[in-house]
Amino acid sequence: MGFMSPIRAADIAARVKAEGARRVVLQLPDGLKRHAAPLARALAAEGIEVTAVAGDPCYGACDLALDAVALTGADLLVHIGHAPVEERPGVVYEYLPFDFDPAVVSAALPLLSGTEVGLVTTVQHVHLLPDIAAALAAHGIAAEVAPGGGRTPLPGQVLGCSYANARALAAPEILFVGTGVFHAIGVQMATGKRVVALDPYTRETQEVSADRLLRRRFALIEKARSAESIGILLSTKSGQARPALAARLAALSEKAVVITMREVSAAEMTNFGCGAYVNTACPRLAYDDQVRFPVPLLTPQEFEILVAVREWDDYVIDEI
Repeated sequence: MGFMSPIRAADIAARVKAEGARRVVLQLPDGLKRHAAPLARALAAEGIEVTAVAGDPCYGACDLALDAVALTGADLLVHIGHAPVEERPGVVYEYLPFDFDPAVVSAALPLLSGTEVGLVTTVQHVHLLPDIAAALAAHGIAAEVAPGGGRTPLPGQVLGCSYANARALAAPEILFVGTGVFHAIGVQMATGKRVVALDPYTRETQEVSADRLLRRRFALIEKARSAESIGILLSTKSGQARPALAARLAALSEKAVVITMREVSAAEMTNFGCGAYVNTACPRLAYDDQVRFPVPLLTPQEFEILVAVREWDDYVIDEI
């Protein structure tokens, strides 16, 4: 396995002081929360007071614990593990790079079909894309990396809610380097191009296809037709809230009602008792977490198919 670069308290403290701040709230994703207490002590040694550590689940840079900042009278939120999806005053972002040997890209060569390929990855690995491109060049393959922008500001970065950097690529096929295939399937759905996924730690390489996922999504749409009521879920998280979209979708059906939620949970779905829901929060909830929910959780585009304002042939992936 690769190694995770340490969380550098001195660097974070310097950035906080540069903002004229001294009191902060720390926010870390679940996999990094165990680093919170040691980091708080290290920041104290640098002259930075941690007024609180955000304890709620954190799923990305769209999920900011700004309420904890206001509640504890802190000056800044220090958000660790993600790059910003939008610049927010009062927030310092510290994303953590994960390393591996770029030469591992040779494992993907047997599946690449030509001499041009687009490169994408998740935030943890974007710093390695120039070295991966160089490794491909050594094998006669020219790699293209989109410059980044919007919700994915780093070159070559993709998110589960944004594949703009993949769609910007002119290359005829795309190589996703990272763990799992969720993002790779999203790239394939967003671009319609051939996509190869390489896990840099296991060296497992595969051409991905969205066909199986789309069959499951079609079955959920059909199941939702029998719902007597449909909840349109509107996230109260600042980076996921799409109120105009929720209102537009609710207007498409007399069965629909807008329901605000901070955390989309199976328990709350059961409490409301709707026969189906439409997710306008993090798109990954519908695609990756459907098995957790008792009834169909449709994307906005799937709901449009359900109410016959969109054709199945016009299916597109949900993005923010």
